[in-house]
Amino acid sequence: MPADTTMQRLNFACESVAEDGTRSTALHTVAPRALVVAGWTGRDVAAIEHHIEELAAIGVPRPSSVPLYYRVAAQLLTQSPAIEALGEQSSGEAEPVFFFSQGAWWLSVASDHTDRQVESYSVAVSKQMCAKPVAETAWRWSDVQAHQDTLELRSRILEDGRWVDYQRGTLASIRPLAALRDGMPGAAAAPEGLFMTCGTLGALPNAKGEGIRPATQMEIELHDPKLQRRIVHRYAVQALPVVA
Repeated sequence: MPADTTMQRLNFACESVAEDGTRSTALHTVAPRALVVAGWTGRDVAAIEHHIEELAAIGVPRPSSVPLYYRVAAQLLTQSPAIEALGEQSSGEAEPVFFFSQGAWWLSVASDHTDRQVESYSVAVSKQMCAKPVAETAWRWSDVQAHQDTLELRSRILEDGRWVDYQRGTLASIRPLAALRDGMPGAAAAPEGLFMTCGTLGALPNAKGEGIRPATQMEIELHDPKLQRRIVHRYAVQALPVVA
C-alpha cells in the first residue's frame, strides 16, 4: 500500500460488544492509506441488472465485470458536515464501509458521492471527482458479522424543502461483506488505514419518476436492529460554478 504522505486523520468512536453484552467505546484516530470503492456488488443478479439499467438511463456505460474494485484517492475521505462539488450534477449513495484499525476490521457507513455527468463516460474517473463523506462511529465487524444481513442501510435527501427516503433496504441485498472484502486486491495484508466501501442500493423514485438525482443535503444511516443502535451522518453539498 502507498505510504501515508499526508497529515489527514479521521476520528472514529469504535464500539465493541463483549460476550456478556457489555459495550465499550474507544477512540480510533486513523490515517487513510488506501481507499477502494467496490461497485456492482448486489447479491441478486436481477437487482444488479436493475442498477446497471438505472445508471444506463443517465448515460453510464455497463461494467466490464462484477464486482469491480475502483481505486480512489484516500484523501477524498472526509467527516466534514459539508462538501464542495463542481456543478449541480453530483449525488451521493449510502454504502457500508470497512476499515482496518488497531488489528481489527470495523464497519461504518459512508457516501460514495459521485459526479454523474463524468460518470456517463467513465465510472472510474467519476469516483475520483468528489469527496467521500464517512460517519464518525464504527462497529467492530466481528460483533455484527453473524447477523449482517439484518443490518439496514438507509439514506434520505432534502428535496423540495422536505426530507424524503432516497434509499432503503438491508445488507442482504449486497454480497456477503467479508467475501467482498476478501476479493479486494491487498485485503489479505490488512494494512492499517485501508478503507473499502461495499456497494449500495437502488434509488427510490420521486413523484416525477426520477431515480438517481442531486440534492443539497443527504443523510446516511446504518441500523442494527438486533443490538438496537444506529450510525447516522448528515452532510450538505455546495455546488461550485463550472467556469469554461
